[in-house]
Order: sequence, then C-alpha cells, then structure tokens
Amino acid sequence: MKLVIVRHAEPDYSADSLTEKGFREAGLLADRLCAMPVDDFFASPLGRARATAAATLNRLGRQARTLDWLEEFRGRVIDPKTGKSGCAWDFMPQYWTRCPEFWDMERWRENALVATGDSGRIYDETAAGLDALLAEYGYRREGCVYRTEANSDATVVLFCHFGVAMAMLSHLLRIPLYLLLHGFILAPSSVTTLVTEERLKGEVWFRCVEMGDTSHLRAGGEPVSHFGRFREHFGVDDGLGAKA
Repeated sequence: MKLVIVRHAEPDYSADSLTEKGFREAGLLADRLCAMPVDDFFASPLGRARATAAATLNRLGRQARTLDWLEEFRGRVIDPKTGKSGCAWDFMPQYWTRCPEFWDMERWRENALVATGDSGRIYDETAAGLDALLAEYGYRREGCVYRTEANSDATVVLFCHFGVAMAMLSHLLRIPLYLLLHGFILAPSSVTTLVTEERLKGEVWFRCVEMGDTSHLRAGGEPVSHFGRFREHFGVDDGLGAKA
C-alpha cells in the first residue's frame, strides 16, 4: 500500500481557503498527482484542504471522501502566563527541549503544559481514525505493526494539514509527536509518502520514502512557501511561540 499525505497549499487562514500563490501551488500539485495511479482520495473538511484537493479532483473528474478526523490537529493548552487557550504545539525550543517527557513516545502526555488541554484525546482520535481507514484496506493494527491477509497495492491520497499529518506519522512510525512537530516541517502543498513493507508474511510496517517533498513546485518555478515554520529572526517571546 502507498499512503500519500498532502499538506494543503499556501493558506489564506482568514478565509479558510488559499492565497493566489496557494492556488498556483495546487495546480502544480495536480500536475503531479494526476500522473499517479490513485485509487482513492480523502480530504479534511476544512476549506484550505478542499481547495487544494479540488485542483486535482476537478481535472480527473473524481471526488474525495471527507474525513472529519483529518481536520487540523485541534489540541489546545492553557497558556500559564495569560490563562488563555492556545495552540498545543507552538512551544519555544528553550522550553520543550528541556522536558524529557517530550522525547518519549508515551510520556509526552504527562507534560504539565500538555496536560492542561486535550492533545492526548485528539491524538487518540486521529490514530483511531487512521486505523479505521487502514482497516478498510485490510490492515489491522496489532501492537506497533499491522496484520493483513493480503498486502494491498492501493495508492491512497490524504489532503490535510501539518499538525494532523505529524500525528499520523507519529502513530505509524512510533516517533514521539513533539519531536516531529518541532523538528520537521511540511511546506504547503508538500507530499509525504509511506509504503508498506511485508518482510514477514501477513505483517507489515509503514516506511516513509519521502517527506515534505516539493519537487513539483521547483519543476514549475514556484518558490516554496514559508508558511508553517518560524522565520530565522523574530521579536517578542509570547511564552508559547512566535508568529511567522
């Protein structure tokens, strides 16, 4: 099985759609995806993911099934300085790198700041949604691997978001969530691909063969967007992170 995770193109968050550049990115992404033999498409219910998917789907005359759990990772925490709810993963490196629990697959939930919110529950919902989808293709989670009677050759494309993509990668590859959220970036319209390896009959492991690939943008002469990462220089420390 080939699992293709696509982050939406450059977003216009105020309209939950795409910027002018984002629509250009979606068109170049469509050039790439339309050349692939895709069995099924799935999409987040949010507008920026659906607009990204539309460029490919309209060209192919196909539809994507909407999966509510593919919505951007909704976990929140309470900012200790303001008492207000905030994003559960825009933490300063001076904070998260000093917390040993963030480096552990299970213990990240025990972090005092994470425990103020619902990230653990949202992560579990994401994992359950992904496992339910994989079960439709004959893969049943057992411990850290998947059991199957027949390793599928299906190619499945998911149009979604950075945070939820990292939660899926964490679940599939058993990498602590916060190491992925803070150590890697998936640029807008980037493509991350995993394939199943069946080294023992009936037992598969998902392996990442490309992560955050934007070669379709380079091929089209379109710069890679900075959305999703912090700039190299920024000013005010707001306690949890800084705006790009």
